[in-house]
Amino acid sequence: MSFFKRLFNLGPKVDLAELVKNGAYIVDVRTKGEFDSGHIKGSLNIPLQSLEQNLGKLKKDKVIITCCASGMRSSSARGFLKSKGYEVYNGGGWMSLRNKINK
Repeated sequence: MSFFKRLFNLGPKVDLAELVKNGAYIVDVRTKGEFDSGHIKGSLNIPLQSLEQNLGKLKKDKVIITCCASGMRSSSARGFLKSKGYEVYNGGGWMSLRNKINK
């Protein structure tokens, strides 16, 4: 797999709506101010810079979908969480993810 495909999680397509339906967490890694200005209902706000300190809020037996404003921070969060043993998918920008899961 190419560097960019690995970086942005552009491997095989995953049905994010199905993952959410089956109980996946949506973790929004934007700042509190960004989150407060709009977010996916039911998502958990853990800013990227405080993700390590908040790992206790996430269960390893649940799938995690990360999101942010554009997909860059959520990609970083995905890499970090995967390194800690979580099953994680990068949902990209929160508005795009909201559209994908609310079809």
